[in-house]
Amino acid sequence: MKLIILTGMSGAGKHTAFKTLEDLGYNCVDNLPIPLLKSFVELAWKNEAETNKVAVGIDVRSGESIENIEATLNEIEADGKDVSIIFLDAEDDVLIARYKETRRNHPLAIGESLYDGIMRERERVAFLKERADYVIDTTHLLTKDLKAELRKIFLEHQNFQSLFVTVMSFGYKYGIPQDADLVFDVRFLPNPYYVQDLRPMTGNDKPIQDYVMNNDIAKEFKFKLMDMISFLIPRYIEEGKTQLVIAVGCTGGKHRSVTVANEIYQELLGKDGGYGLRVEHRDIDKDRKRGK
Repeated sequence: MKLIILTGMSGAGKHTAFKTLEDLGYNCVDNLPIPLLKSFVELAWKNEAETNKVAVGIDVRSGESIENIEATLNEIEADGKDVSIIFLDAEDDVLIARYKETRRNHPLAIGESLYDGIMRERERVAFLKERADYVIDTTHLLTKDLKAELRKIFLEHQNFQSLFVTVMSFGYKYGIPQDADLVFDVRFLPNPYYVQDLRPMTGNDKPIQDYVMNNDIAKEFKFKLMDMISFLIPRYIEEGKTQLVIAVGCTGGKHRSVTVANEIYQELLGKDGGYGLRVEHRDIDKDRKRGK
């Protein structure tokens, strides 16, 4: 049987995640009291023929008892049961905007500011994020994107060796991705931004790719970078790492970082490494939205 613990920050998309898991055939139970978790898991395992895929929602609505879940999870895993933890996160300002839009109350912000409630929640669930097998940042994800992310993890890549690799481009002026494991700065490469005809394009367009990569420095950088990444991935698999985020940054996240992230993705796609793989361009449209 497969058990998923779905947790994370309030407002980060757990409702959507539950709906997606239900579509994937999971039996979902939200806000299960933590003292009942072990008994629930044991009961589900006894009825494995009928409930072979179960997802349980755990969050700060459980109150102080959420701190006891770590011991419970240790006991469950010690029994040899297959448990994966999904942690949904988002930037603070996005969480605040979502709460204001829905006019819902944050469970820890009763009688005080929404920001204070979010900060308190981060402190309480930090240990779950550290322990999570998959951390999904929904800051820039639409509902359809979150659904696609979960499908890639639990449907399309069921046979990968427990490692899922995300190659992400980003712009330094918008901040380094919080969940990045490896960060590479490519601001030393030729910048198409200063070429009038190329500026409106992105790293998904061939003229940009040619401009950035058709030089000796870029080619040597790519060779050395792929040599290191190819060396590291098997080591991470051996160590038991389940998620690897390779972040590639340039100034705005539109040209150079997108180009290099695509190059890494295509190189890894050509290797039968037995791991899940996707590419994401976090900031590719931000300049356009700002009218630049």
